[in-house]
Amino acid sequence: MKHLKSALGAVLGIATALLSGGTNAANDAAPVDTALVVSVDVSNSVDEARYKLQMEGIAKALEDPGVIEAITGGSSGGILFSMVSWADKPALVIPWIRIANKADALAAAQRVRKLPHQGGEFTCMTRMLRSANDKIVPQIPAKAARIVIDVSGDGPDNCNADEPIEKVRDELVANGVTINGLPILLDTPDAGALLPKAVPGGKPPLEQWYREHVMAGPGSFVLPALGYSDFERAIRQKFVIEVSGVLPPPNLTSVASAAR
Repeated sequence: MKHLKSALGAVLGIATALLSGGTNAANDAAPVDTALVVSVDVSNSVDEARYKLQMEGIAKALEDPGVIEAITGGSSGGILFSMVSWADKPALVIPWIRIANKADALAAAQRVRKLPHQGGEFTCMTRMLRSANDKIVPQIPAKAARIVIDVSGDGPDNCNADEPIEKVRDELVANGVTINGLPILLDTPDAGALLPKAVPGGKPPLEQWYREHVMAGPGSFVLPALGYSDFERAIRQKFVIEVSGVLPPPNLTSVASAAR
């Protein structure tokens, strides 16, 4: 009898564990409004101070009440968030996590702040997008109404890539991904070395390069930061637009200029 009770207890324990695991799996697979990949330039031009401005800007954006409201205010009440740092090659520094409430957002912000600076030399954006298409997007753990890659950097792709950036960009769009750009506009002598000269009355060359080679997909946009000190403002505004799914203002460059 004693052995029978032990056996029954074991069976009940296993059943409870299976049911618990099934519930957690169902929660993990609950649909989200947005699956957001935040990709950050850590190439040679990004020193320790610039890196910290980016990490602190992303962390503060995640803590911002307006961003949290946008995250929790959708029909599914949450997003999936991942983060990639990239230079010569990309690194998935925060795998997919679910942000469904304020506590989740604050925890994600702390994870961002703790990320060590692992830099590189070149600005290999094409390789980052290829990794996103082949590895990161296919691993999204739940159905997302929108899939967005947020690309920020202070220069154009300067790698000898194995393929054109437009080819990878178009593959991502074909897979249902929207790519938005956050070019960090610098006023330094070498900032535009690989870019066409500015056209009087036109957009800054790096912003224009992002518009022509990076931005793609439904509702895509480019929102520039006017230097690294403006990154926090730009990424916060960008997050609100991206996770809420609202259409961006018609001229984000003017918005950025006014906010400086």
